[in-house]
Amino acid sequence: MQDMKTHLEKLRVEAEECELISRLATNPTKKALFAKLAAHQRALADEVERAMKGSGPLS
Repeated sequence: MQDMKTHLEKLRVEAEECELISRLATNPTKKALFAKLAAHQRALADEVERAMKGSGPLS
């Protein structure tokens, strides 16, 4: 379970970093790319969080 918590935190941090890069980017293509990456990282983090909530004490 600790591995999942660590992975969840890593995904959340990566999403924040991508969001920051997207906001700071001046190139519209890079801005859009990093916004999309941020959204994807958040979706993955949400998926991990749902899996953690659904797992029992033995997981």
